[in-house]
Amino acid sequence: MSAASRAPLAPPRSTTRFRSRRAAALATAAGSAAAALLLSGCTSGGTSGGGGDTNFVMGKDGISTVDQGKRAAAPDLSGKTIDGKQLDVAAFKGKVVVLNVWGSWCSPCRAEAPGFQKVYQDLKADGVQFVGINTRDTEAANAVAFDKAYGIDYPSLYDPTGKLMLRFKKGTLNPQAIPSTLVIDREGKVAARSLTALSEEKLRTMISPVLAEK
Repeated sequence: MSAASRAPLAPPRSTTRFRSRRAAALATAAGSAAAALLLSGCTSGGTSGGGGDTNFVMGKDGISTVDQGKRAAAPDLSGKTIDGKQLDVAAFKGKVVVLNVWGSWCSPCRAEAPGFQKVYQDLKADGVQFVGINTRDTEAANAVAFDKAYGIDYPSLYDPTGKLMLRFKKGTLNPQAIPSTLVIDREGKVAARSLTALSEEKLRTMISPVLAEK
């Protein structure tokens, strides 16, 4: 047998094209996973969160909570705000932080916005700081217009691709929908979460136990 006849056969062109298409499809699926997570959540219902060995309990009101001593620290949440300033949520350690994930395109976010502003005004003197994470808005100007329309005067980080949301560890109280709201205790740990649009009353109910902690 000649050396030429012993050489490995090249794969047919059709097989090569199939492999290329399959690789491209897998890459697309992986790249869109975060976007699917964010986009699927813009409802007034939200989804259940966590998985595996978790320390949180969901109440009948849909708010999940974690006892002191069992809470996970919030990840690095820093970057540019919707108006171009620099903000690091860790700078508010010592205060109770209410973190709201929202988008100007999201109707449940519009529904809850007035109540959030009112509760912020009522509680900021008590050491409560509100911070938004604006996501999936392709232009920061849309988010700025939203805040102006609803009189929102607390800051919002600009996170158009949802990278900040993905910094939360799986199995913790992580934001999994838009809107999502987290309450971070004075030590910088996540104490409570809601994956639904919140009324003013339910928002106060969510904050009060954490604010009362010593």
